[in-house]
Parts: sequence; structure tokens; C-alpha cells
Amino acid sequence: MIVGVPTEIKAYENRVALVPAGAETLCRHGHEVLIEAGAGEGSGFPDSAYEAVGAVLVEDADAVWGRAELILKVKEPVPEEYGRIRGGQVLFTYFHFAADEGLTRALMESGAVAIAYETVQLPSGELPLLTPMSEVAGRMAVQEGAKYLERASGGSGILLGGVPGVRPAEVVILGGGVVGTNAARIAAGFGAHVTILDVNLDRLRYLADVMPANVDTLFSNRHTILEQLAGADLLVGAVLVTGAKAPKLVLRGDLGLMKDGSVIVDVAVDQGGCVETVHPTTHADPVYLVDGVVHYGVSNMPGAVPRTSTLALTNATFPYALQLAENGWRSAVRQNGSLALGVNVADGACTYAAVAEAFGLEYTPLDTVL
Repeated sequence: MIVGVPTEIKAYENRVALVPAGAETLCRHGHEVLIEAGAGEGSGFPDSAYEAVGAVLVEDADAVWGRAELILKVKEPVPEEYGRIRGGQVLFTYFHFAADEGLTRALMESGAVAIAYETVQLPSGELPLLTPMSEVAGRMAVQEGAKYLERASGGSGILLGGVPGVRPAEVVILGGGVVGTNAARIAAGFGAHVTILDVNLDRLRYLADVMPANVDTLFSNRHTILEQLAGADLLVGAVLVTGAKAPKLVLRGDLGLMKDGSVIVDVAVDQGGCVETVHPTTHADPVYLVDGVVHYGVSNMPGAVPRTSTLALTNATFPYALQLAENGWRSAVRQNGSLALGVNVADGACTYAAVAEAFGLEYTPLDTVL
């Protein structure tokens, strides 16, 4: 199979979907690997490292998209790339379709097969290809929140951990999943007082057992959310409904409860956000102010630490990419039920129920397409 890796062109996205070690394995298995020149440089992998293992360097994106049967990416195609997508071509990347109707319709119209990292799901319920980037984003949420709490960055001027004689910051985390757990660990390590809200009592019991003493847990409902907003210095949105839009847990009117200079980091922004006033931003212009509250909405947070993120991501994605290359997508998803759950669009049909529901599209079960 011809496997193509284009350079990511989303703003300030420096990750790459295939490292040289993965390219070497694909080549050794008899596949042709096309790497757009410069695709790995942002993550510290020069063109020469790919050439040394047998990959073919291609000078422009059109040539990669035009020849490859399987496209490996990190982020969803942007409008500039829509016209390059061919019918029957397989794209394996993050899509987050439920937050972008235009992207969903473009992929359906292309006739391509869109396999989304974020909905590949194990029988246990784990999302193995979302987990590594959720770990990075959760940790970065606190790192970025701490920065924007600084007065020079527009915040209230509070140090997360405080100092002897001065209270630490109050960090409130909506969601106790992978993002929320990692955010809590970092915030607690800084010395902040952390409160995690979740609707899963079993998860809250687990977190109460494993978290340090400066982390509390609360059952999440409208009352407790509003109660916590009033004291929050940093609010982290860490809500996930697999493949669907995130629920709006904090509304515009709720911001009046928050202190001036407090900070919101909504990691759920790539699924529409769990804070009504958050919209996607970029690393070039990451924050804006609404009602005195600093909003951080970067939708590709791990792209700021591409070396770590690329290695963490490809450790998880490569076995699935190899299955797709070896067997073709139809055989691969028949053999691997977890990978089958990643198929959101195929042959013009929407094959993921939550995405179809988000936009009122007809849902077509994958078995029908197969």
C-alpha cells in the first residue's frame, strides 16, 4: 500500500503522524511511504532520518495526497486540504467531527473513509488513541492556566501553590477522566487546592483514593458547579462524551459568579467546549477576555510540545496504522472491532451515530457499508 504523511498545516501544529521508526517498519513490510518534505522537522525528525529508512521524500502536499491510498495525519484536514481528498482514500487522524459540520459534510462528499483516532475504543471503554494526547493536554492545562493567572498575562496575579502564610489557588476541574486526572495531578503538585467534579461515583471513589490530600472530589450537578465557580481561580474543562459534542456546563451568565482575572482552560474545545463562552483559539493568539475572565481555547494544545506529543501519539497509533496498511481498511475493521468504532465516515455515509445526531444527518451502520 502507498502510505502518505503530509505536513500538518493547522496553525502552530508541529506534530507528525509517523516517526522514522514507523516508516522503517512499513517499508520493511513492503509498503511505499511518502513523506512530505519537512513533515517531521517540527518534532525533531529531519528528512534525512526518513530517507535513511527507505521512505520517499515528496516536495509538495498535492503529490502526497494524489498518490497515497492511506493518509496518516495528526489533526483534521483544514478547508485548504478538502479538495485534495479522493474517493476511496483512507484518512487516519483526529477528526472531532461533532464539533465541525463543514468538515463532516466535506468528508462525506469526498467519498473517502475517515477513521478517527478519538473514537477507536477498546471493549473496556478506553480510548487508546485519545488517551496519550489527553494526558498531555491535561498536564498542559494547568501549565497554561498558571501562566495566564499571572498579572502580566491578564490574570489576577495568583501563584498556584501560594507561599507560607498565603492561601494557594483554587483549581476546579470539570470531569475526572484522563484530562481531569492529569490536570489534577499537576495542579496538586504545584500545591494548589484542587476540586474534581464528575457524575460517576465509582470514578470519584477511585480519585479520592489515589489523589493527594489537597485534592477533593464532588459529585457534579448544576448546583455544585455554580458553587465552585465562585471560588475558582482556574477552571479546567475536561468533559468528554465519546464522539459527541461536549455538554455546556458553564453558561455565559455564570461568568458573573467568577472573580475578575480568573482563568478558564477548556480542553473540551475541540469537541465544541463545555463552557459556552469558549471558542477555538491558536497558539499564536491563545486567550481572550469575557466578563473579566480569561479564556484559553487552543484546540491543539499538545502541538506546543511536539516532540513529546508525537512520540506519545505514534506509540499508540502505529499498530493500527500498520493493520490498515497490511489488510486494507475493510478487512482491518472486520478483524478489529476497536478500529471499526473509529470509522466515522465511509463511502459518503455517516457511520457514527453521535456525529449523525449532532447535525441531523442520516446514520448508516458500518455493517451496511461493509
